[in-house]
Amino acid sequence: MVYSKIEGEGKPLLVLHGFLGMSDNWKTLGLQFAENGFEVHMLDLRNHGRSFHSDEWSYEAMVQDVYEYCQAKQLSAITVLGHSMGGKVAMLLATTYPDLVEKLIVADIGPKFYPQHHQDILGGLNAVDFSVQPSRNEVEEILKPYIPDFGTRQFLMKSLYWVSPGQLGFRFNLKVFNGNLDAIGKPLAADKIFEKPTLFIRGGASNYVLDADIESIKIHFPDLKLETIPNAGHWLHAENPKLFYEMVISFLNA
Repeated sequence: MVYSKIEGEGKPLLVLHGFLGMSDNWKTLGLQFAENGFEVHMLDLRNHGRSFHSDEWSYEAMVQDVYEYCQAKQLSAITVLGHSMGGKVAMLLATTYPDLVEKLIVADIGPKFYPQHHQDILGGLNAVDFSVQPSRNEVEEILKPYIPDFGTRQFLMKSLYWVSPGQLGFRFNLKVFNGNLDAIGKPLAADKIFEKPTLFIRGGASNYVLDADIESIKIHFPDLKLETIPNAGHWLHAENPKLFYEMVISFLNA
């Protein structure tokens, strides 16, 4: 079963991280939701964080993991919140198991196809040779030319951990990602529809969810509410956590 961090008591709220992320990315917001009457389950999706590694990596497989997690924890009438890749998992979960999901929240991703755009990041990650036992600082110096953005580097460095004394490694399964990167851009199938309350939150400075995408999103999610966080990019929940929280809690309590 996938790893989770659980906080609070009340209505179940599942939080699904994005590509190369993990549950820890949602720790602060998760605690805020927990303080407001929710049992918050922050999951590590397969091949990420502390969850198991597998050669099978697809949205269908990740959805099945989340469904089995809900069965094992006896969760029902859940709200699922997903960012980026986690948002695609959340969309597919809600449209595949609508009886399980009461509300859906998607952060800065649409149901459409996305072409590969992580090549520079993967280039940097693959440039790290852990056999020479680099330090944390040395790993960051290797990443810098590939990933000049400080925030993105810090996000990736969170998955760096001590495998054993003196030996660092990444928690995510880089080998599987290298061989199957097309899986992350896969669109939601045309016949997948979820008719219950759905909130999409996009970053005003992000190009992931465009005005031109809204009509196609409404086909899949007819009970749609769309919010925009001004001046925020793809990591909108980290860039403006206060406004993100306010939008989510308002929708949860509606």
